[in-house]
Amino acid sequence: MVGVAVGTIALVVVMSVFNGLEDLIRSLFASFDAELKVEPTLGKSFVASEEWLQEIEKLEGIEVLTEVIEDNALVEFNGNQLVARLKGVSPNFLDQGRFSKGYFWGDTTLGSDLRPGAILGRGVGFFLSVNLNEANSFLKVYYPKAPRSAGSIDPSQLYTTAVIEPKAFFSIEQQFDDEYVIAPLRFVSTLLNYGEKRTSLEIKVREGYSISEVQKSLKAFLGPDFLVKNADEQHAGLIRTVKLEKLFVFLTLTFILAIASFNIFFSLSMLAIEKRKDIAVLKAMGAPDALIRKIFLKQGSLIALSGAIIGLVLGLLIVLAQEQFGLVSLGISSAVVDAYPVRIVWTDLIWISITVIGITFLASWRPAWLASQVDTVKQL
Repeated sequence: MVGVAVGTIALVVVMSVFNGLEDLIRSLFASFDAELKVEPTLGKSFVASEEWLQEIEKLEGIEVLTEVIEDNALVEFNGNQLVARLKGVSPNFLDQGRFSKGYFWGDTTLGSDLRPGAILGRGVGFFLSVNLNEANSFLKVYYPKAPRSAGSIDPSQLYTTAVIEPKAFFSIEQQFDDEYVIAPLRFVSTLLNYGEKRTSLEIKVREGYSISEVQKSLKAFLGPDFLVKNADEQHAGLIRTVKLEKLFVFLTLTFILAIASFNIFFSLSMLAIEKRKDIAVLKAMGAPDALIRKIFLKQGSLIALSGAIIGLVLGLLIVLAQEQFGLVSLGISSAVVDAYPVRIVWTDLIWISITVIGITFLASWRPAWLASQVDTVKQL
């Protein structure tokens, strides 16, 4: 019973931790990514005319539409250089509730048309040794021009350059912190010579509307030339990896629990050997083999149910204590959360209960069958 309870506790706690990590990943990405993202099916950019964008904004459920131009560029600050992901966004970018998780320090604007400002990932800022308090400090941004047939001996003719003032740092997740420089759309469009071309559109859904329903209406409006991705689809690989890890951990702990159930097998087998005379007496009194099997199966069921109930209760108490008091810390001073995140999913508890009871039943079946095969004549 103790072995079943300990295995159940481990399953409940580990599954809850994976659920918490999945939620944490989603919340961190939601601080940087849009609820819906529109990308071209082919190529990396598309023409977005003003009239076309206005038609999209009129669709029911759309609150904020942000135009985006995103590409790699070389950034330089005081001699330090880094290839970063330059993301040009329209002025309503911060209206989508960006950077609600993680850390953000500095000015929450992107400057003006005359003096554009940039929001840097913390990793980018640290690598370039950017000091926000330094007056009149500017980032130099370089982007290669489209190749031409005729060469030039002047290297400056091979790229365009512009300067932008660093305004703030953000820190959400290392993937974003070490790559992204967010700048005004007009600045990036001029630097990259994009004109009316955009690489994506980011959309915030109006409160009270379903994201999936708005996604369907966008797909119907845009047609097959565009992809409309929700938050999970934008990072489908990572979310799938977390779910696979959770599945394999569940299978591993189930295997360990199956090995532990051998205790039940041997205990019931010894009980069947010790009670052979009692079984023979019952048979002599008219008890059929089915009744003998039921007696031992019920014994195994009592062990399984008792262990499962105790394990579920203790596991839930541990998870609730972790959620309330943060008993186990991540041990990372700069982490977004101090303790391991947890979340209870009731379907997980159902599957854990089914698994524990099923394994214990299988471990009980063989001893129950052996007990029913006792020879009454030999034992009496």
